[in-house]
Amino acid sequence: MKSLLIVILTLITFSAFAQSNQKLGKETEVAHKYRVSFPVIILPQLAEKAWDDRTHTQHIELHVKRNLDNKNIIGVKFATWRLFQPMGITWWDGVVDKIESGTEYYDGYLRETGIGVTYQRMLWKGLFASIEVLPQIQTYTDLDGNKIKNGFKLYNSLHLGYHFAFGKNKRFFIEPQVHSQFWVFDTNTPEGFKQLDDQWRNYFLFEPNLYFGINF
Repeated sequence: MKSLLIVILTLITFSAFAQSNQKLGKETEVAHKYRVSFPVIILPQLAEKAWDDRTHTQHIELHVKRNLDNKNIIGVKFATWRLFQPMGITWWDGVVDKIESGTEYYDGYLRETGIGVTYQRMLWKGLFASIEVLPQIQTYTDLDGNKIKNGFKLYNSLHLGYHFAFGKNKRFFIEPQVHSQFWVFDTNTPEGFKQLDDQWRNYFLFEPNLYFGINF
């Protein structure tokens, strides 16, 4: 099943970029060619906690996208975050309770950083679906920030949301959405981290999010 999903993701990604090469060969009428966006969750995170708080995810994420036409959008995604417990603890596992109790905390931190590709398809008016593939370098550290080892993960997500543009010439936009993610090739994990990860899933479903962006 994992292999099938990876193949599907890869085919969709290459299909998107193949289409981009065809489109860029001739000018396509679009109101804006480029857009930049980020998840709004980043902002309260910067104000609510100290950067080195035990449960601070230190999440930074940025998207730069190219509007091929009025329906097809490709882009590049940069993201980095810090995990203090397994990502596969889902809503029905009581993820919020686990954060408050600290029962599933790593004996250290996992920093994941990567640059990936995205494809967004406008389905009807502002309704859209998108797929993101993000290869990540993982850095495992102890609680004092001392490096233990490096690993690799392929992080993937599927999104369904709505694009609301506003302002003069519809320069600004927000995109409320729900996304689900799964990851594979989680390699070179230290034993203590692996014992916790193996107790949970390699996916997280139905995460709500809100993105803010600017069109150019």
